[in-house]
Amino acid sequence: MRDVLERAARIRLLAFDVDGVLTDGRLYLADDGQEYKAFCSRDGHGMKALQSTGVRIAIITGRTSQVVARRMKDLGVVHVYQGCLSKHLALATLLEETGCSAAETAFVGDDVPDLPVLRRVGFAVAVRNADPIVKRHCHWETPHRGGRGAARDVCDLIMDAQGTLQGVLRAYLEF
Repeated sequence: MRDVLERAARIRLLAFDVDGVLTDGRLYLADDGQEYKAFCSRDGHGMKALQSTGVRIAIITGRTSQVVARRMKDLGVVHVYQGCLSKHLALATLLEETGCSAAETAFVGDDVPDLPVLRRVGFAVAVRNADPIVKRHCHWETPHRGGRGAARDVCDLIMDAQGTLQGVLRAYLEF
């Protein structure tokens, strides 16, 4: 666990896949072509809390969805890369835009298209229900499943490792 905390302490940028990470991975499609996704509110709160400490949040996903764009706008996530056939190219662009190094970056994934990014970043995270191949290439596995609190797990771990979690919680404990 010491290695995990050391890696988490260095993170300045946290990127997520969407389907299977911020959602449970199921796709809801209506006859009219409308797409629906369910996001965990606890994950959103964790993402906003982590951003308040200065850590940037980004999205790198293979699919394109207006639902994702809207949710990320609501959360104040500026760096949103959708429709990425080559996620490693999106990561390279993201690192250039933010000035962060790969060693200062964490990525949370669940399936084999995430491997090129997971294998490059300083802190690779698999959600609890990730593909076993993905888990073998990650530094840490979340206690919760994708779309069920996994993003919050990562945000809280990073804040804990960086010594900012108690300060964030203080606002809710002191009234």
